[in-house]
Order: sequence, then C-alpha cells, then structure tokens
Amino acid sequence: MGITLNDESRDFYRKMVIVGIPVVLQNLISLGLNLLDTLMIGMLGEKEIAAVGAANQVYFIFSVSLFGLFSGAAVYTAQYWGAQNLHGVRKVLGIDFMVGGIFSLLVAFIAFFFGENIIGLFSADSEVIELGGRYIRIACMSYFFTAISTSISYNSRAIQNLAIPTTINALALCVNAVLNYILIFGKAGAPALGVEGAAIATLIARIFEFTALILFINLSKNHPFRSSPKELFGFGLNLFKKVMKTAVPVIFTEGGWALSVAVIFAIYGRLGTSALAVIQVTNVATDLLQSIYFGVGNATAMLIGEKLGQRKVEDAYHSGKLAVRTVWVLNVVMTLAMLALAKPIAGIYDFAPDTESLLVSSLMAMGLMITPKMLGYIYIVGILRAGGDTVFSMIIDLACNILVMIPAAALAVMVLGVDLPFAIIMVELSGNLVRYFICMPRYKSRKWINIVA
Repeated sequence: MGITLNDESRDFYRKMVIVGIPVVLQNLISLGLNLLDTLMIGMLGEKEIAAVGAANQVYFIFSVSLFGLFSGAAVYTAQYWGAQNLHGVRKVLGIDFMVGGIFSLLVAFIAFFFGENIIGLFSADSEVIELGGRYIRIACMSYFFTAISTSISYNSRAIQNLAIPTTINALALCVNAVLNYILIFGKAGAPALGVEGAAIATLIARIFEFTALILFINLSKNHPFRSSPKELFGFGLNLFKKVMKTAVPVIFTEGGWALSVAVIFAIYGRLGTSALAVIQVTNVATDLLQSIYFGVGNATAMLIGEKLGQRKVEDAYHSGKLAVRTVWVLNVVMTLAMLALAKPIAGIYDFAPDTESLLVSSLMAMGLMITPKMLGYIYIVGILRAGGDTVFSMIIDLACNILVMIPAAALAVMVLGVDLPFAIIMVELSGNLVRYFICMPRYKSRKWINIVA
C-alpha cells in the first residue's frame, strides 16, 4: 500500500519537526564538544589528535552505553507520557539517575587509574600513550555530570519538551569553546596546557550543563520532572525489573556496538599514527553530518512510543514506514554533502600532504557508506526498539558488529593490507547490509510491536 500525505502523515511530519529539530541540535551540540577538541588539538599535531582520539574511545563506549540505557528506558517514558502518567515518567527518570550515576563512577574509576593502559591498546607510540593518559585522567571526572545531564536530555525528548534543555546544551558548547581556546593555547593570561587544557574545558562545560539543567527543573513550577527524592527514587523493584528488562538489551546492543567500533579503531591504528588521526577526524565529521538522522531516529522512536501508549498500533506501524521513506531521501542529500565537503574539511587541519590526501579519501569512503549504515540505524533505533523489540535488536546488532564488522576490519588490514579508505568500505558495507536485510522483514512482520506500559 502506498503512502499518501494524508492528515496522519502530515501530523507525523509536523511532530517529527517539533521533536526532531531539537534532537538534531542537541546532537550537534554534543558532537560539537568533540569537534572543538578535535579542531583545536589538531592544530597541535598528529600525535596530539591521535592521543585524544584514542582517549575518547573510552568516553565513546561510555556515552553510547548511556544512550542504550536511556533510550531503552525511554520506551516506558514515551508510553507513560502518552498515557499522561506523570508518576511513571518521574520514576523512570529516577531509575536513569541511579543506574547512570553508578555506571559513570565505575567507568571514571577505570579511566583514571588505567588510562595509559587503555591508550596502549590503540597505539604503540609512547608519546601518544603519555598524552592520552594526561587527557583522560582529567576528562573522566566529567562522566558523572554527563550521565545525569544526558538522562535529563533523553527523557525531555520522550516528553517532547526540549527547548530549554537544548538552549542549555548550546550554552555549554559556548563555555567549552571559549575555555578550549584559552586553556589549550594559553590565551588571556592562562598557561598553554595543550591536551590537558582541552580536558579541563570539557569538565567545566559539563559541570555548567549539569548545574543549569538541575536548576531549570527545580525552578520550573510545573515541570514534569520536578518531584521529591522520595517520588523520584521510590520506583520499587517491580518497575525497576520491567524497565531493566527492556533497557539491558539496548545497553548491550549499544555497548557492544561501541566496543566493536573501538576494536575497529584499534585495528585501523595498526596502519600508523596518521591513520589513527585520520579516522578520528573522519568519525567526528561523519557524526556531524549524520546528526539529522539521529533526530529522525529519536523522533520516530518517541512518536511510535506515544502511539503505542495510546494503543494505536497501526498508526505506530505507519510512522515506521514514513520514517524509512524520510531516511531514503536523506541518504541522497547526505552522501552528496559528504563528497562535496571532503576536501574543505581536510583543509581545516594542519596535516602533512599524504595525511591530508588520506583524510579526503576516507571521508569520501564514509560518505558512500551512509545509505546502508543509516537504513540499518532507522530500523533498529527508530522502529524496532521503540516497539519494545529490544532483545531481537540486541542479537542482530551484536552479531553484525562482532561477527561481521570486526572480522572484516581484521581481514582488510591484517590479511589483505588494504589502505584505510578501502578498509572502511569493506567494514561498513558488510555489516550494515546484513543488518538491513534482516531488519526490514522484521518490521514488515509486525512482531516488533509490544505495548509495555
């Protein structure tokens, strides 16, 4: 059955814009923090950017695992919101605070005491290891504040209340930008701290963001999240088990994906420090261009959750169909954009000519891989999980990441000895095509639709 732009479709796209644009802005702001570090540290040299790129693999795994927790729990938040159950919304937020806070402290402990050992997994260069260790010991202190702020942001998406949180995120980016400039290069009378300056700037920006969000919630008289600690953390064991039953598979899915990306990053690192620097820049640039997909995916998940909370099963299915069509259109636009921007992006960095050429080719390779990557993304993140089909999503994602993409990277680099751009194509094409051709029939079967709240 074809899709016509009827009232239902118009309502979907209207809400997609209302929810999706702030999500895109939030993602751009979050990625902007990494981009600022990458741009300014890139001015210091290839070793510095390779070191921060390796150190940020820990934060990457941490933040993506948080995304798994919060997006999995948001299945309940969205459905509670659709049913106008504010007590349920607040209790899910309390679960996020507790689990996210404990997890952040654990990861920070590991990063602080074993930072250089972790950097050594990605590079054999002693200077890269030393620089990365100095960076991560400071940056890990921001993890707790990041966990709480991210929880508030994700739950704000679920209740479609994003204006002020997005503004606060933007202000945090400005704080980070100014402090980066001052502390990395030693401006305004401050010492030039290099990679440590970037870490301090990120820590201060995260503390600012956390403080502003907490004040916003507690000073807003009618904010849905405003509640007493007793209500927030009085969720009870039964609700905790229900939420974790849905969230844990997503945590393993996202954590497994992040771990596989880190392993692939380490495999690419065998091609040398230049390749490590190039893949760091390529990943950040790609994520920025793909931010609009994150908006579509998150908005789709929230809208499907809302429909299921209202027991409108066919509307939820139709929302998935509209989301897939939107992604197909975006694929054409974003692929062309990546190909057009590859040389200008590479020109920003003060790399040697060979490294700059490698960066251009790698950006183009990643641009060509947007279509298979984002089709798999919208089915898993935007549709199947939103319907509570988190176990199936976990199995498929982990299988594609661990059993397909990591072996493809090892084959490309360690056996065939291909250069970085071709390795990128082998890895991205293999895993994402498998993911797409499994998830598409699952969507059509409707087996992913579950009403959990």
